[in-house]
Amino acid sequence: MNKNFIEEITWRGMLHDVMPGTEEHLLEEMRAAYIGFDPTADSLHIGNLVPIMLLAHFQRSGHKPVALVGGATGMIGDPSGKSSERNLLDEATLRHNQECVKNQLSRFLDFSSDEKNRAILVNNYDWMKEFTFLDFIRDVGKHITVNYMMSKDSVKNRISGEDTEGMSFTEFTYQLVQGYDFVHLYKTQNCSLQMGGSDQWGNITTGTELIRRIGDGKGYALTCPLITKSDGSKFGKSEGGNIWLDSNRTSPYKFYQYWLNSSDEDAKKYIKIFTFLDKEIIQELISQHKEAPHLRLLQKSLAKEVTITVHSEEEYVNAVKASEVLFGKSTAGDLKNLNEATFLDVFEGVPQAEVSRADIEEGLDMIAALSAKTDFLKSNGEARRALKENAISVNKEKVREDYKITVSDLINNKYVILNKGKRNTYIIKVV
Repeated sequence: MNKNFIEEITWRGMLHDVMPGTEEHLLEEMRAAYIGFDPTADSLHIGNLVPIMLLAHFQRSGHKPVALVGGATGMIGDPSGKSSERNLLDEATLRHNQECVKNQLSRFLDFSSDEKNRAILVNNYDWMKEFTFLDFIRDVGKHITVNYMMSKDSVKNRISGEDTEGMSFTEFTYQLVQGYDFVHLYKTQNCSLQMGGSDQWGNITTGTELIRRIGDGKGYALTCPLITKSDGSKFGKSEGGNIWLDSNRTSPYKFYQYWLNSSDEDAKKYIKIFTFLDKEIIQELISQHKEAPHLRLLQKSLAKEVTITVHSEEEYVNAVKASEVLFGKSTAGDLKNLNEATFLDVFEGVPQAEVSRADIEEGLDMIAALSAKTDFLKSNGEARRALKENAISVNKEKVREDYKITVSDLINNKYVILNKGKRNTYIIKVV
């Protein structure tokens, strides 16, 4: 056994509730634990990172992680913490999403080695699809009373909520289906622990109850806290919605920026939860950050570690370069190495004007580029003054009044960046 799993996640601030006896159970020998993931999208998002990290620390502590993709439960919808039902998916979509999720989990978990504790991925649709309704209510439903199910917060909140239409029977049965998953994995994978977010405690303990009644054994439960931001806004969301792990949904640059922009208070908490850095290194970083908070060491270390883990070192390096483009000491060469998606991310919201390709091919003079063709500056006179004061840059390089913008200046064959001083940025887009 490499580490005491409970100790590890406790100092990291990742433990919310745990059933008595769980720590002792895990210290006896290698155990298997599972966490369920919702397959309703072809990517996980950073809201899933805490349970992913739980499984990763579990494996690093010598135990066997089981990632369950909820193909069957994804067809129903989990009432926990939600005010409405989910959209239901067909099997082909669920299978595609399952593969995408496994690829992302493999950045954190070892699925492929010959180690005894290598991770496995299962889909509850595989054992639920042949289970008839009559068999289910006979073999599973009879073991749990309605009173027991009604006592769960996830059920009570939906039924008594002011803004809801109540709760469908489909959703009401969710905890039974999830509970049966635990029984199935207990019997087939010797899986004795289920983990999840704190909003899952009710569903998880239904599973331990079913194991006691059907599996004739003992299951354990453990939950992690739901992550919040110190300013009260929702963790894992930006103005554009979720921060996804898939680079096609959230670019590595935006992903990196999300962590880099954490507050000091959040970064101190996040670096324990979302990185694999050990206790001594983290304590040293927190201490250094306290001495020179303006250097943002915590945020930079956090953003680096998470971006490399989720994407790659190369994507991290590119994200850092892209971050330096707006206000850093980047060169025209750096700009031309940005792919178009990253370029658009970096300069999102920067004012721009379109000019024709013919103008660029002929050579666009700087007065036209700054004023007549773009309105970046208010008048030709202001443009001349700025050029005389050596305040104008094209693609981060200073230019004089006699400079002409040509095809060789184009970034991704269609963009030119104009700057007046360090802070005023404008984009010319060639059409």
